[in-house]
Amino acid sequence: AAVWPAGDDPVPAVRRATAGAARSGSTAVLVAYNVPHRDCGQHSAGGAADRAAYGEWIDAFASAIGDSEAVVVLEPDAVPHMVDGCTPAEYHEERSTLISGAVERLKRQPGVKVYLDAGNPAWIEDPEKIAGPLRRAGIAEADGFSLNVSNFQTDTATRAYGKALSDRLDGAHYVVDTSRNGNGPLGAVGQDAWCNPPGRALGTPPTTRTGDPLLDAYLWIKRPGESDGACRGGPSAGTWWPEYALGLARNTKG
Repeated sequence: AAVWPAGDDPVPAVRRATAGAARSGSTAVLVAYNVPHRDCGQHSAGGAADRAAYGEWIDAFASAIGDSEAVVVLEPDAVPHMVDGCTPAEYHEERSTLISGAVERLKRQPGVKVYLDAGNPAWIEDPEKIAGPLRRAGIAEADGFSLNVSNFQTDTATRAYGKALSDRLDGAHYVVDTSRNGNGPLGAVGQDAWCNPPGRALGTPPTTRTGDPLLDAYLWIKRPGESDGACRGGPSAGTWWPEYALGLARNTKG
């Protein structure tokens, strides 16, 4: 599963992840999740204090990767939150600038692929609405976009959405988080649908063999078993929750 470096210093976590991947002959999957006004004050609120702090954090993150091969999923939810209005309009221009700057900085590392997060098919349902914001956030310089991070939408629904969004972004490639989508989404709406929903299962194991030239990889971006937040009896966001992890494993087919 991917590594989400936390706190003001991402370097130790990035170095551990890239060194571990090198030893096993694999590619590190990292998530850069520290944009100012993150998660618009909800379960995963926080992020860098300001523009300067974010620039320093991204620079440290990128430098720590060095010449290693890595996939970086950049700022889950940050662009969709501008589209759905959760992030106030006064922050949009700065956020787009910060994310496009992060793409540029990360791409200076020779072995890095960057995927800018684009939410999931059940969130910004019309891909036309997010295509423009993704362009303003620098997707043209990235390797593509990510879908379904920490969510539960099926592979079929996500691939259809990915193709539609790719068509609006000059054929951009994408990756999909399949860590917990084995049973698809919960039928409810609102918080119940995304926050520690019961009865979910692990999805397609990570692979680059997707059978789709636009879909670069299925990845486990969310770490299965980490809580979405303090809901349904779960601990705070990102905290390991053994009971939920066991449930995902138990419900997995095959």
